[in-house]
Amino acid sequence: MNAPGQRITTIVLLTAIAFTASLLVARARAVSLPGNHQGYEPAQPISYSHRLHAGDLQLACLYCHSNAEKGRYAGVPSPSVCMNCHRFVTAPLGAVRAEEEQAAIAGRPARAIVSPELRKLYDALGLDETLRPVPGRTAGSVVWTRVHNLADYVSFDHRAHVGAGVTCQSCHGPVETMERVRQVSSLGMGWCVNCHRDAARTGIEGRAVRPSIDCSTCHH
Repeated sequence: MNAPGQRITTIVLLTAIAFTASLLVARARAVSLPGNHQGYEPAQPISYSHRLHAGDLQLACLYCHSNAEKGRYAGVPSPSVCMNCHRFVTAPLGAVRAEEEQAAIAGRPARAIVSPELRKLYDALGLDETLRPVPGRTAGSVVWTRVHNLADYVSFDHRAHVGAGVTCQSCHGPVETMERVRQVSSLGMGWCVNCHRDAARTGIEGRAVRPSIDCSTCHH
């Protein structure tokens, strides 16, 4: 084969190799390990805004997820916890003030304003527009969709991490900026092990810690 022909053959082969490599890289990026739900962002039965509650209003995570301090699971708040605030706050302030202004102009009492999403909470509790129990209706609960799910063979204890000073954002990302919570981290074994190694090297909030990387710590 003459020199020009060899160069053409070489170029064709290199192009084919580069194309195949790019396909393999793209496919590898598209494949996730079992249990990796990074980016999972399910719709919830009530459009609860973490950006509003944890961000704008600066509610502490542990106010709603109080089990994280004392148990393996952080848990979700019961409707009664929501009602600590929402027995008084039934709709955005702007909607309430608009109704008050219209009522004053019309010379009538202001009507109770209930936002569509809070109506779902009150319905779950069997409450009417005035937040009184509806006769014959049984109070229930809100069935939230869990976002962060670990494999059954993984044992994760929230209280150990909260007690060590690990922030919620370390694992869950900046939830205070999210309208709807999504899984930010992979929560895979390598991710967890690297976090333990980094914490052992740098400490947490200025305190030395010795997190284990022994298999039995997470796989009982």
